Parts: sequence; structure tokens; C-alpha cells
Amino acid sequence: MTEILIGYARCSTQGQDLRAQRTALKRLGVDPDRIYTDKGFTGRNRLRPGLREALAACRQGDQLVVAKLDRLGRSAVDLRAIADELEAKGTRLNIGGSIHDPTDPTGKLFFGMLALMAEFESDLIRARTKEGMAEAKKAGRLKGKQPKLSALQHKRLLDDYESGQYSAAQLCEISGLSRSAMYAALRRAREEVGKTRQLETV
Repeated sequence: MTEILIGYARCSTQGQDLRAQRTALKRLGVDPDRIYTDKGFTGRNRLRPGLREALAACRQGDQLVVAKLDRLGRSAVDLRAIADELEAKGTRLNIGGSIHDPTDPTGKLFFGMLALMAEFESDLIRARTKEGMAEAKKAGRLKGKQPKLSALQHKRLLDDYESGQYSAAQLCEISGLSRSAMYAALRRAREEVGKTRQLETV
């Protein structure tokens, strides 16, 4: 059976770019059509559609390739669970060109260190963000969240969704929203339509 390389890339916000990770995966031999991505998902969120599809695509003898381990996840527990799932499938984990060998004590130690480092960096980022928000609030610079879409954009999103012409993933790409934010925007759009209809009947 021919070994297939399955690529996975992730970034935490919609504003970040996946091109560097895609380029790295291509250099490692991954076909662009076999690269699965998640945009706007943190590494602590295990319920990522792209990750789910990447793991489902893996078969015995294949490789799951990531540019860095923290792209796969930022929870040591989740990373260990993913590695165990791949091992059970007979799929090898390729981290930036290095194959993780779960039977090698040194390899296991190195993997554990990388996983803990990924989690530590995530904790550090969260702590700094929380600290920065607290300072901004004290200085009166922290405002409430601004809507990402205008009223017209909300209506267009709802029209596109109800037309059935686009998948959820395509609507996320069009709107620049994460899946959860996109569905929240649809709820708001329906509420606005409902209010407008009520006023028209008064």
C-alpha cells in the first residue's frame, strides 16, 4: 500500500494566514489537495472540523504531517490522545519532517516536552491577554465588542444560507467568520427579519 501524506494546518484567528504552514507542508511532500485546515480555532479546542477530517482521512501506513506540534494542538492531554489515535490506526505522526516513534523512550520524552511547551505557551498567551485587557479596562480603552458584520451583511449572509447554494464552510470563508460566529450572525439576522416583519404588520 502506498504511503499517503495527510497535512494539517491551523491558526487561532481569522486574521492570521495559513500560507506559511501550507508552504512548509508542501516542502515536506504533502499534496496541496491533501492539506486540511482550521482557521479561527484555538489549539485547545479539540472539536475542529479540519482536524476531524484530517484524522478521518488517515489510514494504516499513512503519515499525518504538521509543520509544528502546536499547530496540532495546545493541550498536552489532547496531543497525547491524538498521538494514541494515530498509533492505533497505524498512522505515523510527522512533526516538521521528524517522525514521532511512540515505541522509542527518547521519542516519547521529546514528544511530551513539546506537548507541554505548546500548552505552556498557550497559558502564557492567555495570561498576557487577560492582563492586557485588565490594564486597558482601567485606562478606559476597552470597549464592547463591535459587530463584525453590518446589518446589510447580516441580511446577505442569511439570504446566502437560505438559498442552499453554499456549504457552512463556504459561508465562513465568504463572511470571514468562524463557524460558531457565523451561526450566531445567522441567528441575529433571523431576529432582525422577525422584528422587521412584526413592524410591517402593525
